[in-house]
Amino acid sequence: MQTPDSLNLIRICDDAGVVIAPDWLMLAEGVHRQLRPQLPYDYVGKMHKVFAGGGRMAVVSNDDQALGIALWHCYEDTFNGIKFYVDDLVTDAAYRSLGVGQAMMAFLEREARRLGAAGIVLDSGTQRTQAHRFYFREGFVITSFNFKKMFV
Repeated sequence: MQTPDSLNLIRICDDAGVVIAPDWLMLAEGVHRQLRPQLPYDYVGKMHKVFAGGGRMAVVSNDDQALGIALWHCYEDTFNGIKFYVDDLVTDAAYRSLGVGQAMMAFLEREARRLGAAGIVLDSGTQRTQAHRFYFREGFVITSFNFKKMFV
């Protein structure tokens, strides 16, 4: 395991959802699949659809590989006003606890503020206890339950 000496933040798409770093989008796939193994085979095609629907993405890198990714949406709703919602946040398993997540979280906070949001919202599966420890250290609190009804 290597400690990242210098971390870079790379936006995958611009504010309009246009991919501006296609090579990094492809490099992000392996890290993204650590959180979402069910992503379809056509990862790039899927992500283009997510970006067209308002999703935005960035990676933390050490010059030649993606170490972590974040995917978010920012929109207005009746409860939050401007809501900055993080869909996916994951650090490569080999680089956890080395500052990658903190670097991404600092970026997400700057981005949320830039877009006028009062905070950051995310959901995390109940089984992800290590991630929960990270979120608590980063100042997150549990504010509600998330309910889901699946259609078969």
